[in-house]
Amino acid sequence: MSVDSDGTEDAGWDVDPEDDQGVAVLAALGRQLRAWREEAGIRAADLGTELGYGEDLVRKVEAGKRIPRPEYLDRADEALRAGGKIAAMKADMEQVRYPKKIRDLAKRESQAVEIGAYRVHGIHGLLQTEDYARALFEMRQPTYTQDEVERYVAARLARHSVFAREPAPSLSIVQEEVTLRRPIGGTIVWRRQLEHLLGLCQLRHMALQVMPTDREVHAGMDGGIEVLKFGDGEAVGRSEGAYAGRPVSDPRQLRILELRYGMIRAQALTPLETQGFIEQLLGET
Repeated sequence: MSVDSDGTEDAGWDVDPEDDQGVAVLAALGRQLRAWREEAGIRAADLGTELGYGEDLVRKVEAGKRIPRPEYLDRADEALRAGGKIAAMKADMEQVRYPKKIRDLAKRESQAVEIGAYRVHGIHGLLQTEDYARALFEMRQPTYTQDEVERYVAARLARHSVFAREPAPSLSIVQEEVTLRRPIGGTIVWRRQLEHLLGLCQLRHMALQVMPTDREVHAGMDGGIEVLKFGDGEAVGRSEGAYAGRPVSDPRQLRILELRYGMIRAQALTPLETQGFIEQLLGET
């Protein structure tokens, strides 16, 4: 959490300037909050004091330049006697708080009936623990602000909702061996991530596989792959080493990605062998 310009604790996130929809939603929220405040005859500074935040934050929120946290809206609703009308905006804020590109990805994943992916560097976002994800974002260069780190972590964790779906989507993920061996975040964070993966191996709709480093034949040398399939028969795929990394839905292009991913799965350890590999790795740490 960041600190407001007057030294008080901040209660919001920065706006993604490239997210036109999010900017519009925030502008509308800001106008509503200002209207409620002015109708109540309360100055921005006084409202900030009552809410426990600075005047600067109040004005930023009203100007649509700051995404308020849920607790800010709850306190504002009570202070302005809005009868739940301000608190009801939390659902909209829950959406725009996440960067647009991650929000779009989460939406696609939440609709997919099949998710297949191959990862070369980090562990797939759907499989990451909170501490592992935070460690990844904190090491990025150029560095993210702490505010940005927390937003990205929250967005990544929101993607985990696919595991609560009924019926659950079919998940097939292949990880390069090095992604499990690299101690991201330190030994404790690393071990907990491995234990989390071991738990996911028990899910009936989950097929986790590891690509051993010593494989002489490897179809994944062009980079990561992701293929999402939907209930209506549509599909979308993306690969770092094909079609300039752009998402594709053309059947011929998808067939190439699916063929490559199928070969990767065939060359990797089986799910049962992967479970044994993770258990052995945990024993070594």
